[in-house]
Order: sequence, then structure tokens, then C-alpha cells
Amino acid sequence: MTLHVQPDQNADMAEVLDRQRSAFLKDGPPSFRDRKDRLARLRAAVLAHRAAIQEAISADFGHRSRHETDLMELFGVIQSIDYLARNLRRFMKPERRHVGLFYRAGRAYVDYQPKGVVGVMAPWNYPFSLTIIPLATAIAAGNRAMLKPSELTPRTSEVIRRMLEAVFAPEEVAVVLGGPEVGAAFSGLPFDHLLFTGSTAVGRKVMKAASDNLVPVTLELGGKSPVIVERGHVDDRTMGSIVFGKLSNAGQTCVAPDYALVHEDDLEAFVKLYDAAVARAYPDGPDSPDYTSIVNDRHYDRLKGLIEDARARGARVVEAGIRPETAAARPRTLAPTLVVGAGDEAAIMQEEIFGPLLPVRTYRTIDEAIGHVNARPRPLALYYFGGEGADRAKLLRLTTSGNAGINNTMIHVAQDDLPFGGIGPSGMGAYHGIEGFRAMSHAKGVFVQGRWNLPGLLRAPFGRLVDFALRVTLGPSGR
Repeated sequence: MTLHVQPDQNADMAEVLDRQRSAFLKDGPPSFRDRKDRLARLRAAVLAHRAAIQEAISADFGHRSRHETDLMELFGVIQSIDYLARNLRRFMKPERRHVGLFYRAGRAYVDYQPKGVVGVMAPWNYPFSLTIIPLATAIAAGNRAMLKPSELTPRTSEVIRRMLEAVFAPEEVAVVLGGPEVGAAFSGLPFDHLLFTGSTAVGRKVMKAASDNLVPVTLELGGKSPVIVERGHVDDRTMGSIVFGKLSNAGQTCVAPDYALVHEDDLEAFVKLYDAAVARAYPDGPDSPDYTSIVNDRHYDRLKGLIEDARARGARVVEAGIRPETAAARPRTLAPTLVVGAGDEAAIMQEEIFGPLLPVRTYRTIDEAIGHVNARPRPLALYYFGGEGADRAKLLRLTTSGNAGINNTMIHVAQDDLPFGGIGPSGMGAYHGIEGFRAMSHAKGVFVQGRWNLPGLLRAPFGRLVDFALRVTLGPSGR
């Protein structure tokens, strides 16, 4: 089932939601076997469409290496599906809970029930994985799902549509296609849960629309994720990891390092080694086959504007890894760029960059670096390169971020057993791991009465037994 933009779009989306909810209520929560079957169907469909996904994403971006799509999207999708399938029985099992002294003849447990119909709104930067991993999570939790992929990657959205229509009935999974007006209407539907991945600004609108129907939301947003390099730890290994995190997908990644804080003694070494690390990773410069283009002209022009604004305000702009023979020729391809010494007033230090530009600031003490991070909105990720000393412990203790990476960038997202999510402006709630399963489930507390329990003996008229129970719990009477 696919919906396209048309005058009665809202009514069509509402009808699909009603059909999915009616099917859910009629069939009841799917069994372990049914959920495993749906995950298996999804897995097989992804692998069967591998080449089509690679081609569609590359066409949507202007260029993206099939290797990068395999590593950054398909690998993660298959890994997530396998993780969910492997742990599904454990996730579904009711969880026993403690029973208080006076209720010991009974038992208490939490039953994780599917919520019903989950809506998923996906972004353009990883248009396949950020649609399918939430879908797999919703399926594992026993839900039906409606998906709204990004209109900025239309070829990929069409592949997703064809792929899912081939293996799921519309009462199980439906795909909605269309532009921003369709997305706005989608976010206002009375889902049982809504997961949105995208910018903080749009996230606010989505949450406001969902609130009209009291729909619980998971918001995976972004922000300015810092990378902090301890004094004396600017070396080839550190720079290789930063280049990987910053330039994968040409920086169009929500958890990419957004700016670097480097000790003032290491600044020039950082610039020099970053340049060398970029040249190693992309020997043909921006035209290297593994270097991704910017998704569209608007984002390309926005990034160019950030560079020019910073330069006009006195920042030093350094194109990294560029040699005379490696100048960019491919359209919408922006050179990896360091922006050194940009002040707080520069737009590049205020906006999430989402591109291959890395501002670099200096610090003198770890307290100064911590203060810099804490003076700004809480980031989706924080990265630290250094030893196991007091500075690292202090940084982790005194800063709050969605996740943290130590001596690596972005790898925390690939850890299936870790929750992934932001805090404050960088997001709300989490998925991945058991947290994702539980986010799309209702935790229903159940207490089963035993043959007797003390409260059953404490009904009116009250007497000595009541006095005894109250004395044990509350102490002597206050009279």
C-alpha cells in the first residue's frame, strides 16, 4: 500500500491507519513465531534489493559509493534485524518484579504488549537504514507500521515502497510518499507511537502535532556533537578516527563530530595530521570514488555560506587533503574543510553543520572544555580521545550527551545492545537494544493475588491486626 500526494491524502492516511488498527485489534498481539517470520521476510527483502538500494541512494545524492551504502546502511540494517530476532524471546518474556512484605503470597510482573500502530518519519541522510531499523523494531515489538520516508531522496523512497509492498500486506506495513505537507499531516495522525528522525526544528513541530492526539514520541534529532582531544593525543590514529566520523557520507550524519576542541599546544599538529589523514582516506580528493556528494543544491549552498561567513569573521579556512591534481570536478562535492578559530558569533558555531566542515577551537584545561560543552545545548554524541586518566572521568561525569565514544567516533551507534538517543534539543527517548523494543511496547504491570495476603485481612472494621501492620511499617502511632 502506497499513498501519493492527492487532494484526499489526509483521509487516505487516516483510512490506512484505521485498517491497521482494526487488523491489530482483530488478530491480537502477534506470536513469537509471527514476529520472527516478519523479521525474516524483511531481512530477505533487504538483501534481494541490495543493488537497487545502492543505485537509488547514489542517484539521490549525486554520488555515494556502494561500499559506503553497504557499510553505513545495509550492514546496520541486517545486524539490527539479526539482533532483534536473536533476542526476541527474551524481550517478549514477562519480567518478574519485587513484591512487598505484606503481599508476598501474590506475584507481580510486567507484560510488554505491542502498542498497536507505530508511525515512522525518516530523514534523507541515511534514507534506508533510518527507515528500516525503526520498522524492524516496531515489528519485533509486535506492532503494525506506517512509514513516511524523506521526499529529498525520492528514488530510495520508491525502492522502499516496492520492497515492502512485495512482502507485507498493507494492514501490516504501509508506505506514505509525499512532500512536507504530507509529512505534516502524517505527524498529526493518532498513532499509538511516533518515531521521528530529523532536525531539532522539525522535531518541535512533530511533537506539537503529536500532542494533539497525546501520541507518545521518540525524537531522534541532532545538534553539535563535540570531539575533545586530550593534550598530547593528536596522532595518526586519533586523526584517522575523526576523519572517518566527520567525512563518512560527507559529514551528512547526525552523530558526526560537529566541532573539535584541541589543546592549544596541539593546534598546528591537528591541522597538519588532519590534512594527511584526509589525503590517505580520499587520495583523489573530493572526486575520490568513496567520497559522497552533498544531497542537493540548497544544502550545498548553505554549507558554502557557512564557510564564507566564518572567513569573513576572521576564521582560518583550510581545505584538507587537497592537492593541485585533486580539485573537485563532480557537482555538489565540497572539499573537506577545517575552520580554525571561528567565534561563537559565526553561523558555523551555532548551526548543526551536516557537511564536511570541521570547526576547530582550542582550550587550556579540561575544565575549560567542559564549560564550553555545558554552555551549549546537550549534544547527541560526545567524543573523547585520550587516556584513562582523571580528565576523561571528569568529562564523562560532568557532561551530559545522548551517547559518548571514547577513542572512536560513531561506533556507538553500531552497538546493538546500547540504547541510541538524545537528550533535550538532541532528542527524546531511545531505540536500539531492549530500550527500542520497550519504547514501542506498553509496559503493563500485573499483580496476581495469592490465596491470601495481609491487606485482605486489614479491611474494616479495623482492630489489633491493623495496628500491628501499621506499627511494623510506619512505627509507633503519632498520638
